Amino acid sequence: MPEVTIRYFAAARSAAGESTATAQAASVKDLVDAVSAGRPELARVLGICTFLLDGERVEPDAGLSDGALVDALPPFAGG
Repeated sequence: MPEVTIRYFAAARSAAGESTATAQAASVKDLVDAVSAGRPELARVLGICTFLLDGERVEPDAGLSDGALVDALPPFAGG
């Protein structure tokens, strides 16, 4: 199974308590499940995130390859 890195931003970083994590996962959904296991607040935040795979927006069912970089971007407010 591929080993991938997820970077957390804003509320996702706060919920994770770290800026990055690595896990083995075949898809973005598998990655989310792996990093949020036993962490309900992180799971909640990741459930509303947009994900970028190597800089390109992807859906949760997107497949991952070894060394991939996934960014978890929660909704941002601006003004």
